[in-house]
Amino acid sequence: MLNFAIETGFALIGLALALNLWRLMRGPDVTDRILALDTMNINAIALLVLYGIRAHSGAYFEAALVLAAMGFVGTIALCKYLLRGDIIE
Repeated sequence: MLNFAIETGFALIGLALALNLWRLMRGPDVTDRILALDTMNINAIALLVLYGIRAHSGAYFEAALVLAAMGFVGTIALCKYLLRGDIIE
């Protein structure tokens, strides 16, 4: 039963990644594209956690934490660049 749930999770998160890629390409505005990148980062974190559960390894959870921190910093930098035109003041 757990294997079925994990495989279903992989399929649904893969579908979410494909839809976010479509939004990234077709986004009418820069803010839509930033939001799509942030959501893709969250989906990648979910894939890493699912794979960590499937592989019975804790290393993937640590990689997910690093990816979450990098995604947060990246999103903040993109938003700050969008608002002010520079990142470092």
